Amino acid sequence: MLDLLTSPEAWLSLATLTVLEIVLGIDNIIFLSIVSSRLPPAQQPMARRIGLILALVMRIALLASIAWIVSLTKPIVTLFDLDISWRDIILLGGGLFLIVKGTMEIAHTVDGHEETGSGGGAKASSFGAAVAQIVMLDIVFSLDSVITAVGMSQHLPVMIAAVVLAIIVMLVASEPVARFVEKHLSVKILALAFLLMVGVALVADGLHFHIPRGYLYTAMAFSLGVECLTLFARRRRGGSAG
Repeated sequence: MLDLLTSPEAWLSLATLTVLEIVLGIDNIIFLSIVSSRLPPAQQPMARRIGLILALVMRIALLASIAWIVSLTKPIVTLFDLDISWRDIILLGGGLFLIVKGTMEIAHTVDGHEETGSGGGAKASSFGAAVAQIVMLDIVFSLDSVITAVGMSQHLPVMIAAVVLAIIVMLVASEPVARFVEKHLSVKILALAFLLMVGVALVADGLHFHIPRGYLYTAMAFSLGVECLTLFARRRRGGSAG
């Protein structure tokens, strides 16, 4: 343990893995923001905190069961010359869930029938249902995150430290991200479109066709940058008009 504290390689591995875990957690934060937006305002922060704390617990538990994680990648059945493992099944299920959930949320948002807890027309989601959805996707995102961590570092303390640091950053960022997404309708639709892309990527991974996440995040960052410039331009024009 003391050797790790004085090892430059361990610190570099920790920094690299923490940044990667934060990037991989972007889709988790977006999903938390979308699901919690259906709850009454007083319950939304609690749902996001519970979701991220559960994600931390799951990731540490998975890291402590590395041998079991490795066994999940072993084929259990072959269909049409495609070796299917439990990891593939989990990724396929999570990807399909994200695609269905994202499509439904986009339809509700575009039609103007958003289910919020503010007492409007449509029914708000229950706290239990929101947490259940968060737990379901936490399993998928945690598995993806842990497999990446195991592939980048051989030291369990380094992997756990990186996951803990990433979750702390996500806890701090979740509230402002949720407020920003909820305040701007176009950004919310953009976030939902990103969840659809992540769902497609998970399904592709489950079918052994890997789509580099860097492509998805670059496309999302570019779209978000354009949208932020548009919002800034609208605000400037509104201020000038006033």
